[in-house]
Amino acid sequence: MDVSEARELARRLLEEPLPRRWAHSQGVAARAESLAPILGDDAGLVQCAAWLHDIGYAPQIADTGFHPLDGARYLRDTIHADRRLCDLVAHHSCALIEAQERSLQRELASEFTVEGEALVQALIYCDMTTTPHGGQTTTEERIKEILSRYGPDHVVTRSITRAAPTLTSASHAVAARLAHARAAKR
Repeated sequence: MDVSEARELARRLLEEPLPRRWAHSQGVAARAESLAPILGDDAGLVQCAAWLHDIGYAPQIADTGFHPLDGARYLRDTIHADRRLCDLVAHHSCALIEAQERSLQRELASEFTVEGEALVQALIYCDMTTTPHGGQTTTEERIKEILSRYGPDHVVTRSITRAAPTLTSASHAVAARLAHARAAKR
């Protein structure tokens, strides 16, 4: 699957039923495109994952109610997408932590593998520095927004609270690599 196919699939699944998720996905993909200088041959893979990371929210795909698992299963079983793409979607933004909160960790971990650290961090950076409306933000502000949107007792709040240190350090690591690459280019 190339980037234009991923964009079209995300548009088809999200634009009409979930316009805010579509806007967020567009912003995440734009952030992924900006990481090309540090991703090398995997730049296209991360861009595809950025477009597709939230397709599991689409009503026609949602099965378990856990969007990383539902999206990755759809990509694997219906689209027959590349395994690495499915793995990135399945495990985006510390999904295993939320899977534990939802008692779905066995399914997620047995069906999908965690990709290499650089790619996982890149997708975290893209997702966690993009607002629900597709704008840019800091990881810290994004975490605050998620916590306020879901409220204190929600499974997402518990998951994001547990994941916050990893999400923040991953985003900062990617930002540092990107800054270094830009400085070296000058």
